[in-house]
Amino acid sequence: MFPTEIEIAAVRRPLAAVISVPGSKSITNRALLFAAMAPGVSIIKSILLSDDTRAMIMGLRKLGIKVELDEARKEITAGGCGGIIPATAANLDVGGAGTAMRFLAGLLTLGRGVFRIDGNPRMRQRPIGPLLDALYQLRVDARSEHNNGCPPIILDNRSAISNGGEVEIDASLSSQFASALLMPAPLWPEGLKLTINGEAAQGFIEMTLELMKRWGVESSRAGNQVIVSGGQHYKATEFDVEPDATSASYFAAAAALVGGRVAIHGLTRNSVQSDLGFFEILERMGARIEWKADRVDVIGSGPLSGVDVEMNSMPDVVATLAAIAPFACSPTRIRKVGFIRHHESDRINAIATELARLGAVVRVFEDGLEISPSALNRAAVETYDDHRIAMAFAVAGLKLQGITIKNPGCVTKTYPEFFQHLASLVN
Repeated sequence: MFPTEIEIAAVRRPLAAVISVPGSKSITNRALLFAAMAPGVSIIKSILLSDDTRAMIMGLRKLGIKVELDEARKEITAGGCGGIIPATAANLDVGGAGTAMRFLAGLLTLGRGVFRIDGNPRMRQRPIGPLLDALYQLRVDARSEHNNGCPPIILDNRSAISNGGEVEIDASLSSQFASALLMPAPLWPEGLKLTINGEAAQGFIEMTLELMKRWGVESSRAGNQVIVSGGQHYKATEFDVEPDATSASYFAAAAALVGGRVAIHGLTRNSVQSDLGFFEILERMGARIEWKADRVDVIGSGPLSGVDVEMNSMPDVVATLAAIAPFACSPTRIRKVGFIRHHESDRINAIATELARLGAVVRVFEDGLEISPSALNRAAVETYDDHRIAMAFAVAGLKLQGITIKNPGCVTKTYPEFFQHLASLVN
């Protein structure tokens, strides 16, 4: 159980810590989908156990797919359906898990029956219209229950299921719309020729294609067009999930901000995660990054400089950068992330509001923020039930005495152990 608020203890000496962060949420939920579609038994190791991944597990189970969870070993054994959904009807509730909402919608193109997917109040405000429009182009009867382009959604496959084909999708709000179509595409008879419009988080689309390849499916990409041939099959496998690069960003930022060295075990340069780019940003700001065979070390030894960066390829670390930006000696400009207004919170507004609460000088733009060096004051940070806001501003509390994080339990969405791990930096 979490308290209603947590006060962060400021650090008075350079850090010297080794951290192991949980497995990647993005990779865990993709791997679960591949295992569900592959014939035979797959074993997925080093998974993330969080609200979002549990929502995916429960969704797959309700669809008749056997998913056994060993919590102590953080390991899943899944018996795949070979591209045939056993259930002919299901009412799925994914809570606040955007990946589960979008990816299950794609998976259900393989099922025959009527399926409904719902979520929490915030999920019911998050647009999914572009994915529904694309599914309609692929002859899938998919619609918003309230005709507002948001969940709940209903897929009615009683008369026919998709054979695939050629479609365009607007991914400017979320790259997950594209990934939701790409992952079931090799099992459609005609495959998929997908034209992706918009700049949202292209790195996550590359992650999807690379992971599909590791599970036995080939694709080709030229510019904004991806082709996945039909008639392919995923291969049941034993798969290790990488440490989560977004989760690692908080501890990397802590080292850069406070000073000292933090070694993040298991995260390497070979990661498929686009949030690895955050380490390059820290390097530009003045931190030293040392990549090892089995870890990355982040060393902070002096003042940070501001940066001007386009972050559409790594939107989940926008809050991390924004939270340390007021401590830099020059302004930081974050660009091309207007779509994060539709994440777990309106993140641009949430970040700007909470930075201003701390006394920071912030300018808000349609596509991002500019944050100036500022004299800050103690404050209680509202988190908007958004895990990224809570974790990012907790990092700022390591430098600024008197930061309190309200509703800290929201971190269970992706990182239940976050506050224990943060405290371990100085223990």
